[in-house]
Amino acid sequence: MSKFDKARIDIVKDETLSKNWYHLRNVTFDYTGSTGETVRLKREVYDRGNGATILLFDPKRQTVVLVRQFRMPAYLNHHSGWMIETPAGLLDGDHPTEAIRREVMEETGYVVHDIRPIFRSFMSPGAVTEIIHFFVALIDAGERQTDGGGLDSEHEDIEVLEIGLDRASAMIDSGEICDAKTIMLIQWALIHRSELTAV
Repeated sequence: MSKFDKARIDIVKDETLSKNWYHLRNVTFDYTGSTGETVRLKREVYDRGNGATILLFDPKRQTVVLVRQFRMPAYLNHHSGWMIETPAGLLDGDHPTEAIRREVMEETGYVVHDIRPIFRSFMSPGAVTEIIHFFVALIDAGERQTDGGGLDSEHEDIEVLEIGLDRASAMIDSGEICDAKTIMLIQWALIHRSELTAV
């Protein structure tokens, strides 16, 4: 039995601070911890919905398909803002598998059929409600259906990259790839490379 089994959370107030593209809330709650003491706390919580991401892996070429796009939050934190990432997007009410199938086509131009779920993760649970669903799919990198590049209606400006898996790993070490979901998927692929290649 954990000492936290007796912990209790009672929400006192849930205020909306901003509801523009996403939902920023200020939550006041009473927290009764492992010692039995109750304290009143406040936390700002950012709710942007849940999302999905996928590693597109070509077992013959030993390459992964990634995308590069501009991210303002990274730019504001002393980065160029141009992030190399795995294709990803919000679920927008869809099943995670269908959502990532849609995002892959929009961003990369690939049609994926056999999508394998591998894990789910909270990416920043101290402030953000979002759960990301992680997938992998095997592709032939030479068989793109369209150029991809994102949706003009959303002003997406996405570059599609095909990178060797070992090179992608080295880019994590060098800092060229510094997106958490992408690092997680590349490292997962390195661990599971033999089974991916054997398929």
